[in-house]
Amino acid sequence: MNDLKLQVFVMAARLLNFSQTAKRFGISQPAVTKRIHELEEDVKVRLFERAGSKLLLTREGEVFLKYAEQILESYEALNYELGLLQQKHAGTLRLGASTTIAQYILPPILAKFNEKFPQVTISLQNENSTVIENALRERQIDLGFIESNVEPAGLRVTPFLKDELVLLAHVKNPLTRRDEISLNELKVTPLVLREDGSGTLEVIQHALESRGISFGDLNVQMQLGSTESIKRYLENSHTAGIVSVRAINRELLQGTFKVVDITSFSMPRYFSCLERLGKSPALVQTFIEFVNRFKKEL
Repeated sequence: MNDLKLQVFVMAARLLNFSQTAKRFGISQPAVTKRIHELEEDVKVRLFERAGSKLLLTREGEVFLKYAEQILESYEALNYELGLLQQKHAGTLRLGASTTIAQYILPPILAKFNEKFPQVTISLQNENSTVIENALRERQIDLGFIESNVEPAGLRVTPFLKDELVLLAHVKNPLTRRDEISLNELKVTPLVLREDGSGTLEVIQHALESRGISFGDLNVQMQLGSTESIKRYLENSHTAGIVSVRAINRELLQGTFKVVDITSFSMPRYFSCLERLGKSPALVQTFIEFVNRFKKEL
């Protein structure tokens, strides 16, 4: 039983599609089938079965997947620990981050991390907080970063950077003639917000609920999938948006957008690091330590 067989099996078990698995590894579909059959011969059980046109894991396959993922993680940890003994930091680190963090927080950290550890290969999945949580549970990523103030069940959440959501409008919007509006005025203000499942929207909803306001009370004209799309929308409309203050530094300096305060109301939150329970692999711990050191410069 070798590393590649396990990697092929785990990918096939996640995708439940041999053809897509072949594309991921740059090999032929028969080569995937061959490795799966060899693995089944090694362990003396069937790992997959067909139900019509659908490929499914057998019960034995589900059990095997759990341990195969742990074995592959142990391989990564072993390679990293051996690298440390040779004063090397090498390996693969799969990160996932919700949109605001992926766009505005992690890029400078990743650049500096790559300078220090050039032998570490990093991939970054950019999705909303809910998708990142699920990807971590399903072991599609090694470490997640989310914007939500809600602690997901079965995962360890560690806040690492304070943030605040603010009401934003383009300077051509008549709203920017005001420095402050009331919560009642907010309810009738045309808004463009993030999509369902985003950590940003969760924070907005919880902050409003604490003041007896439901999401349905707002005048939401549109929901978009990223802060960048919201900013572009605001440039071409008289709506307002609610976004991370860390995502608009450039525009505020350029004078193209203005933050309008909401009387006696704020929406603070923390960006958080998300791990599976138990001891994290050494490379994951190294990256977390690096983030915590570098965050002072953000």
